Amino acid sequence: MTTATTTLAEGFHFLEAPRWRDGRLWFSDFYGYRVRSMHEDGTDLRVEAEVPGQPSGLGWLPDGRLLVVSMRDRKVLRREPDGTLTVHADLSGHATGHANDMVVDEHGRAYVGNFGFDLMSGAPLEPAALHRVDPDGRVTQVADDLWFPNGAVLTPDNVLLVVETFGNRVTAFTVTDDGELTDRRVWAEFGPLPTDRDVAAILGQVRVAGDGACLDAEGGLWIADATGDRLVRVIEGGTITDEIRPGTPAYACALGGAGGDTLFVCAAPDFHEQARKAATEARMLAVGVRVPAP
Repeated sequence: MTTATTTLAEGFHFLEAPRWRDGRLWFSDFYGYRVRSMHEDGTDLRVEAEVPGQPSGLGWLPDGRLLVVSMRDRKVLRREPDGTLTVHADLSGHATGHANDMVVDEHGRAYVGNFGFDLMSGAPLEPAALHRVDPDGRVTQVADDLWFPNGAVLTPDNVLLVVETFGNRVTAFTVTDDGELTDRRVWAEFGPLPTDRDVAAILGQVRVAGDGACLDAEGGLWIADATGDRLVRVIEGGTITDEIRPGTPAYACALGGAGGDTLFVCAAPDFHEQARKAATEARMLAVGVRVPAP
């Protein structure tokens, strides 16, 4: 069923990594090479950072400094109080594809995924590793064999959930006090692991091609289904409790707004790099939901 949505802002290339913080919605525009922010009604649109290496995942250190994934050079950048960007961590010797989404914990430890292979050139899938970036910039591999690790969230009880776009699943890890990942398990499974490494064939086998994700106050995980033109709310075990069809492909989502019950949705006609670079057809949408943010 198509759910009524509101277009808050438009004229972007391709939006990802929405985050609600300090009364504003923050997000990355891949091919606009900018991190932006705005009010929940789409007004007061600002440029927060210029990222020539293509911005993706966002997070904040405990002292409030912004961290930004720079995809193509496989780095995490840090915005200083004067607005300048500096290299926080270099993952170029670790990640095997473009650095991608990221979640940052209360200690300032960032968990960063990467493509694992050259998606845009049509290369066959190769599983990827997940890396932890400590507050001092040290990089440590903490998991491997992830089928395109994408949206990631941390639960209040120190569980890291990682959406695997091409893996038909969400994988969970318990986070130890020192930031290690233990007790790996499947948190939600939508179908079997694809039997092919060709991306076109994989997309024919995945039931939920999970991209960006966000957690609500009841432990439900909203996931943008990158090939299903929908957003699904999933609970542990894989049951889909709610579905929103905004009438357009959706690639990421975040809960926020004054009441915490607005689901912000990153929408675009497709995810093809050359098409999105050449056009400004991406939009930020909003839709009300039943369960607010944690």
